[in-house]
Amino acid sequence: MLVTGGAGYIGSTVCSALEDRGHTPIVLDSLVQGREEFTRGRVFYRGDIADAALLDRILGEHPRVSAVIHLAALIVVPESVAQPARYYASNVSGALTLFDRVIARGIQRLIFSSSAAVYDATTTLTVSEDSPLRPLSPYARTKAMTEQIMEDLCRAGGARGLALRYFNPIGADPALRSGPYLSSPSHVLGRIMEAAAGRAPEFMITGTDYDTRDGTGLRDYIHVWDLAQAHVRAVERFDDVFRDAAALGLDHTFLPINVGTGQGVTVRELVQAFERATGRPLPHGEAPRRPGDSAGACAVIDRARTLLGWEPRLSTEQAIHDALAWLGNRPDVPVGS
Repeated sequence: MLVTGGAGYIGSTVCSALEDRGHTPIVLDSLVQGREEFTRGRVFYRGDIADAALLDRILGEHPRVSAVIHLAALIVVPESVAQPARYYASNVSGALTLFDRVIARGIQRLIFSSSAAVYDATTTLTVSEDSPLRPLSPYARTKAMTEQIMEDLCRAGGARGLALRYFNPIGADPALRSGPYLSSPSHVLGRIMEAAAGRAPEFMITGTDYDTRDGTGLRDYIHVWDLAQAHVRAVERFDDVFRDAAALGLDHTFLPINVGTGQGVTVRELVQAFERATGRPLPHGEAPRRPGDSAGACAVIDRARTLLGWEPRLSTEQAIHDALAWLGNRPDVPVGS
């Protein structure tokens, strides 16, 4: 499998899950955000997904690549609001080059790391794959645009594409082979752990006036190892997924699939879960909403259960435990996600 972004937080975990099942990931990562240490022992190419010559070289040197898992992307919502051109160039133009080249080389199985941020979370807190789309930030729009590009290229080139719409990955590989690492984390558990470790004065709950049960944002937090297992199922059942989808009257060229837990947790509830897991209070305060943020949503995951034969197995508390274990095992690595 060619895994773009395979040196990142999620990508490295996906690579470990693939290897545990006997698959061989070929990692392509620019290391703009990824960590080279997460590529040790793996075939690794440092470079950009927009480098067509490099893509041709990789596929020429590894003619047995049968699928592409595309995870490489810039992911920070406020940064995308401030630097939209950078996000469109990296996430959208890069994906266009990647998909075009790999389809031209005869690869017909594409799996894309999409996001629940593409949904309209302003009208409902529960979303299925058929829910209306309304991406609210440049980051979210890059995911929606890339899905459309993927669908169009698959239809024109005889390929098929799965868009796994992630909800909110947290935690670390339970075997502690990789975990969150960014020095300025944007994801909520990373920011909580920064505050708990004293690297930030306090954790700020951004937005307390949402239409949720306690006013704070609602998220569907999925353990990153469960998310990685969804990718393994997507790889191993790829052809069966589209066969079964056709039998259900679904599109047999391009399919979005929600990957979450189906259970919503508010930010305030996540703080409370962290305090239970650690046995000590977390310094925290409140702040206005960040640009591009929404109330959030949780997933309907019936399609993942039916087509991938997958469902989450690990709890939010387990994700917190594994993230803490990763930090304890690697005190030199800043915590983020």
